[in-house]
Amino acid sequence: MTQRDSGQQGEILAADYLEKKGYEIVTRNFRYKRAEIDIIAQKSSLLVFVEVKARSSNVYGHPEEFVDEKKASLIIEAADHYINMHQWEGLIRFDIVSVMLKPSVSIHHFEDAFY
Repeated sequence: MTQRDSGQQGEILAADYLEKKGYEIVTRNFRYKRAEIDIIAQKSSLLVFVEVKARSSNVYGHPEEFVDEKKASLIIEAADHYINMHQWEGLIRFDIVSVMLKPSVSIHHFEDAFY
């Protein structure tokens, strides 16, 4: 499985997880300049920008540890653009969904992960 394959599988699993938790997936893979937001989800008046990190092993660390300050600032910039484009006036939050694919799938949801 390539890194891209595991990333795509992780995003599918994360979206399913969020839907089961009552979130509506608004869009996936929203791009703005050099940034990409993996999932934008909504739960009542809350818009959530989700970075998904998937790994097939934690040899080099847990998936969520790979969201650095630079990545966070790119996501925030893209989120600002999305908010302005859609004239969103509700609450927002930035989450990380960490997906470990092996030995068995495990998902951890970090709410309010950065900003």
